[in-house]
Amino acid sequence: MPDSANPAAATALPYVFPLDEFYARSGLALPRIERVSGEEVPQPYHSLLVHQNDMTPTLENFHGASIHLEILSREQRGDFYLREVVLRLDGSGKAVEFGANKVGLLLYPPRARQMILEEKIPLGRILKDCNIEHTTRAKAYFWVVSDELISRVLRVPLGMTLYGRKATILDPQQRPLSEIVEILPRTAPSE
Repeated sequence: MPDSANPAAATALPYVFPLDEFYARSGLALPRIERVSGEEVPQPYHSLLVHQNDMTPTLENFHGASIHLEILSREQRGDFYLREVVLRLDGSGKAVEFGANKVGLLLYPPRARQMILEEKIPLGRILKDCNIEHTTRAKAYFWVVSDELISRVLRVPLGMTLYGRKATILDPQQRPLSEIVEILPRTAPSE
């Protein structure tokens, strides 16, 4: 990680959309963030981020517990639904992911659309439970220095280097069901 300030910190970065929009809407500058290759992502982040799988089942398998949503902010723009979220383990409430996603609502069947808007179940589980055929493509990886928001929601020290990814979930016609930014705390499997 470089020692100098990141000059792009105050500007939108395509690999952190739609999280950057929530920061802008809140009047916050993006934290220090820099794109890296998948090979540069250290463990345990590497095994949790550098793959083409949905994050919800990956985190549930790693932690051995189901996950639920905490919605921090939301916005609906026509047929698109954007939300800023924390994924928490059922039972302990431990935060295992912070991020944001943009969902193309019209591409989902009615039951899945309703579940998304009910804001209780993570998207990865909705895709599985509703048998929605899809592929997940990790588009970019990055490190980020935890700012006040990230530190508060993930319960990590201010200034900690964390890792994340930008992924797109596509339907069989290659239309984007969702664009997602996922940032993980330093973590070990839950006991």
